[in-house]
Amino acid sequence: MHNNIKLLISPKNITEAKICVDAGADYVDCKNPDEGSLGANFPWIIKEMKKIIPRNNGQKLSATIGDFPNLPGSASLAALGAVCSGADIIKVGLKGPKTEEEGRFLMEKVVKATKTYNQNVRVVTAGYADFSRMDNGLHFLKIPLIAAKSGADIAMLDTFIKDGKNIFDFLNIDDLHKFKNLAQKYNLEVALAGKLQIGDMNKIKKIHPDIIGVRSAVCEGFDRNRGMIKYDLITKLKKELIAP
Repeated sequence: MHNNIKLLISPKNITEAKICVDAGADYVDCKNPDEGSLGANFPWIIKEMKKIIPRNNGQKLSATIGDFPNLPGSASLAALGAVCSGADIIKVGLKGPKTEEEGRFLMEKVVKATKTYNQNVRVVTAGYADFSRMDNGLHFLKIPLIAAKSGADIAMLDTFIKDGKNIFDFLNIDDLHKFKNLAQKYNLEVALAGKLQIGDMNKIKKIHPDIIGVRSAVCEGFDRNRGMIKYDLITKLKKELIAP
């Protein structure tokens, strides 16, 4: 059984967030697709989403703070803002850092800012499977190292350019196993995202990350920008995820 793969779904507004909560998403991930792959939403939207998640039912609110340039001060302030607004988990996309050292420095500051405020907050270091298409993007295997050395909790891969290509267009099952094994060596959880669709679930089950993140897969017309999140698409995806 693969039912211990947790499902993270990224709503962009309160209506969508309610659907995610009702359909049983493990993580409701406050995001703004208009601002990019890991685009940040507004503090008041994070606050409102937090209100609709029932207390103590196990569902958590995560919030993305952006595909971040190499600005550790701005990143740590943005992360703290998201935590103060109610996020349980903070996701940072390492767009700007060009080296492992730069990435680690930025994430260290985010970890310090958030965990000093609330030590139970979990921090996600997110990199990009399509790093080869970015200007000096960080190699995907640097992400678990940066996460571990900075004190983050989860190493994640997404896709940076949202043009219909998905994570498997850039990395194969072996690559993703390497990513997972490296993360687990450092006791990190592993999250995979990047235009994942229902048809990818067999491959996902072979890799067995801790968390998968989706948006387009559960949107009307599979359109992450114009489509609305649909309840039945979430339940269909959940069934596929736990099918033997």
